[in-house]
This record gives sequence, structure tokens and C-alpha cells, in this order.
Amino acid sequence: MFSSLADALFWIAVASCVVAQVAIVRSVLRMRGATTSAAVPRPRFAIEIAWVIIPALALAALLVGTWRTMHPTPTPAVPLHQHATAVASVPR
Repeated sequence: MFSSLADALFWIAVASCVVAQVAIVRSVLRMRGATTSAAVPRPRFAIEIAWVIIPALALAALLVGTWRTMHPTPTPAVPLHQHATAVASVPR
């Protein structure tokens, strides 16, 4: 897959995930003040927040890992004089 296409798909996925997370957080915050009937138990706000934050953190970790896999940092090249010294010191 071409790098530019992979980058475009990655950023589309990031934008989709951000929109979904914002919608989830907004719905949790809106329902906080809503009144419920006696038949429906009132949700615990801390549990609702945990159900929002934990998947968001996991998704962020997944996106960071994906980005690092797509764009690995180059390893520094070994200077020629160090390589020659290491090869010369190997016992024969």
C-alpha cells in the first residue's frame, strides 16, 4: 500500500474515532442531569465516565502504536571506523 494512501486512511480512522468519542462523552454528560423514573435505576456517573475513558485511552494507544508501526524511526548508522574496529577484534 502506498504511504500516502495509508496515511490518508489512518487520518480518516483517527477523525472517525474522535467524532465517535466526542459523541459518547457528550451523551454521558447530557444524561447526567436527566431525571429517570422510579422503575429505571439512576446510572452511576463514575461508572459511566470509566466506560468512556478506558476505551478512549485504549483507542489512543492503538492509534499511537499504529502510527509508530507505519513510520518507524530510522536506526542510526554505525560509523565506519567503529564497524572496522568491531570486525577486527573478533577472534578467528
